[in-house]
Amino acid sequence: MQIKIINKSQHELPNYETIASAGMDLRANIQEPITLQPLERALVKTGLFIELPIGFEAQVRPRSGLAFKKGITVLNSPGTVDADYRGEIGVILVNLSNEAFVIENGERIAQLIIAKHERAEWLEVQDLSETSRGEGGFGSTGVK
Repeated sequence: MQIKIINKSQHELPNYETIASAGMDLRANIQEPITLQPLERALVKTGLFIELPIGFEAQVRPRSGLAFKKGITVLNSPGTVDADYRGEIGVILVNLSNEAFVIENGERIAQLIIAKHERAEWLEVQDLSETSRGEGGFGSTGVK
């Protein structure tokens, strides 16, 4: 699938690191380093603008290495880039660690996944079908 992209950063286009990768790394496109203090969040720009076909979205997700090793994650994970959005892709990062974290220009900060989606049409009814679970939620199936 081909997707139109404008790259206003000085970094390479996002690419798949392996043949089986689902996501492509997004890089910070910033003039100066950003220091995220513990529990602080920031919108980090990428310099990328895309045109997705209708029926697709781009999901912005955390990078597992940053999350595990540094406590840095995407706050609204997954963030959605809709097919009709034409602005710059930004990543809302949050520092969930106890130490400050410095984001450098060009650093890989998140991953982008292109996903097909469906549009729902609501069918308003008075009753829903019965299931063994019923209305049980939030831990109703147990913890083990």
